[in-house]
Amino acid sequence: MTQTLSGKVAAVTGAASGIGLACAKTFLAEGATVVFVDRAEEKLRSITQALGPRAIPLTVNLTEPASVSTMMPRLLEAAGGLDIFHANAGSYVGGDIVDGDPDAWDRMLALNVNAVFRTVHAVLPHMIAQKSGDIVVTSSVAGMIPVVWEPIYTASKHAVQAFIHTVRRQVSRHGVRVGGVAPGPVITALLDDWPKAKMEEALAAGSLMEPGEVAAAVLFMVTRPRNVVVRDLVILPQNLDL
Repeated sequence: MTQTLSGKVAAVTGAASGIGLACAKTFLAEGATVVFVDRAEEKLRSITQALGPRAIPLTVNLTEPASVSTMMPRLLEAAGGLDIFHANAGSYVGGDIVDGDPDAWDRMLALNVNAVFRTVHAVLPHMIAQKSGDIVVTSSVAGMIPVVWEPIYTASKHAVQAFIHTVRRQVSRHGVRVGGVAPGPVITALLDDWPKAKMEEALAAGSLMEPGEVAAAVLFMVTRPRNVVVRDLVILPQNLDL
């Protein structure tokens, strides 16, 4: 029997666009109150106003530790609790390492790795205290299979995978489930720095997915019976040659 989200509180980072927005809307449609976490304040306000009172905007800059430290107290004040946390926000840098920009790498790692660590650390005490909770991290197939075109991004997602596997084992005794959704290429702004020829080739081959398809996978993860955890869920376009 699957679990219902009615009456639950969920929070999604990177919720102003892409996978995060799709997941937040899916949770909302399934009956949850959803906190949309992002740094894009005006966009968040516009999105949540159109979605009704169970959609709550929360402006947080996930790359600034001081801002992250305010996230959980403000979230609890606004929503009254937290049952599901989706650490989704991330960025992408690809290309040959020899041509790379180490400063761009640092910015990506701050969001893809450090922000995941800090936000999960922030929500865990609450979930441990209530002896229940779901944490889902947006990883990538690049966290499973090294992708030659994206060495730094691949490294960031391998770090995320190691974090998911170890934290899950630490907190499972408290009734908290931790898992990762690992999609292949998804049509979002993260692919903006793909070479034009690579994007055109992928679109023509049908090797890209829509954000909503990832959202359906995340919903599956958080609605399993409480004695089941989906540790890793890899979701790929049918025609992806990987």
